[in-house]
Order: sequence, then C-alpha cells, then structure tokens
Amino acid sequence: MKKAKILILFDTDRQPNSFDRVVAIDAGVDQLFAYGNVALDQVEALVHGAIFTRGPKDLGGTAIFIGGSSVVAGEEVLERVTSSFLGPLSVSVMLDSNGANTTAAAAVLSARRHLELSKTTALVLAGTGPVGQRAARLLAHEGATVRLASRSGQRAANAAEAINKVLKKNQVLPCVSSDDAKALHGTELVIAAGASGVELLPQAAVTAVPTLKVAIDLNAVPPLGIEGINTTDKAATLGSIKVYGAIGIGTTKMKIHKAAIARLFESNNQVLDAERIYELGKSL
Repeated sequence: MKKAKILILFDTDRQPNSFDRVVAIDAGVDQLFAYGNVALDQVEALVHGAIFTRGPKDLGGTAIFIGGSSVVAGEEVLERVTSSFLGPLSVSVMLDSNGANTTAAAAVLSARRHLELSKTTALVLAGTGPVGQRAARLLAHEGATVRLASRSGQRAANAAEAINKVLKKNQVLPCVSSDDAKALHGTELVIAAGASGVELLPQAAVTAVPTLKVAIDLNAVPPLGIEGINTTDKAATLGSIKVYGAIGIGTTKMKIHKAAIARLFESNNQVLDAERIYELGKSL
C-alpha cells in the first residue's frame, strides 16, 4: 500500500501560516501537520516522531517545511532539524521563512530572462532584510557585482561581509541607499526588497539611469517601493526598462514554491535552502 505524502510544517510564529498550508495542499500533499510557536528545544522530538514512524524505504513520503516570519529563527530550526537526523533515518526539509527563499529566487530568475547576470552590476535596496540578503547572495553566486544598500552603512557592511564570507569571493559591496544617484550609477538591475508601504526610489531617479535595463519591486502595499511600477507588472516597460511588480514576480514564486514541495518527496535526504530552491527554479 502506497504511503500518503505527509508534510510537517514547523512554524516559528504562534499561529501556523495559512499561506504555506494552502500552497502545500495545492502542491499535492496528502496530509499536512502544522505546528506553531515551534521552539528549538521541541524540534528533536518532532523530528524523531517523523523519522521513527516509517521504515527507511518509506521516509521519502514524509517531509518538513520550516516557515514563520523570522528568517533567523527559521535558520536556527533548520540547523536543529538536520542535527536531529540519525544517518539514513532522515526526511527532506525546506526552509522558506517569510517566503524569503522562494521570493528571492523568483526575483533573480526574472532578472535572468533579460540580463547576463555574470556581466551585471545590480543594486539591491533594503538589502539587509531577509529577501534582500538572499537576492544579493543569489546574484553574487551567478557572478554579478552586487551593491547591497541600507539606510545604515554599518548594517550594509555587515550583511555584505557575511555574504562574501559564505561565497568566498568579494562580489557584494555595501552602500548607503540615501544617495540614489550614486547607488544607481552604472547599474543594469535594481531590486527593491523593502518593507511594505515604503517608497525607496522615485520614478525620476530610475528613468534617469541610462544603463538600467531591469527594475523589480517586491513590495505589494502602496506606496510601492519603486514609483512607476505596478504590482501586476511582469516584463512591462517603464521607458526602456523592463519592470516587475510583486504580483508579477509572485506567479514565478508560486511555481517555484509548489515545485520545491513536490521535490521534497523524491527522496528523504534533501535540504532545500535558497541556492537549491533557485537551482530548481532554473529548471521550470
């Protein structure tokens, strides 16, 4: 008898996320177990409950999804999950706290349709946030030169240093976002990954950059992060610039999210983080 596909949601928020639950069902999960307010000291017992209930050959039918609003907390849970596995007794796990990994992957893949990333200079606004850091990391991984911008020069420097350390190359450069002209000068790509309802760039600053080819705004709540971009834009034009809004990016994000969940059930030993989710997105 074929075992049901069981996805176990570890949410670090008090109430498990309804978005992640709906997507899981639409991605073909048979049974969904959702745990909220998951603390680190609870993880091992939950993992052992998942790996001890089925034989090794059937563990590919169980998987763990880590969600919640805090990416830092999600990364800590991921580390605790993987350290709780016992050799071949493991299940596949996906990290997408705050939707950061799937959103960043969708943004970079959208830019990749128009640009040769290895020859691109990109500006990531609000680059110290969860989506911004991952977008910067994925762009740098593809060989782009990345300007990571923040209102705080120190936060930008710390985030750039952390990414460069992981990548073992100095592709990410910190900058202060208050100087639009200097930050945008010579760029081909700008991604705005700021908080909802905060405008980061006026339209005049964007259209004044002769080298700019692609602008992506990941904010869906007015006022949008980049003036002149609509939430539904998907390869629309703003002057000569290809532009994407949050909903335009969202269609790609949803495809990646669902495909990643389906991929979890192909084996019992996968760890889907930002880079692996991005590589999966390339194949869609």
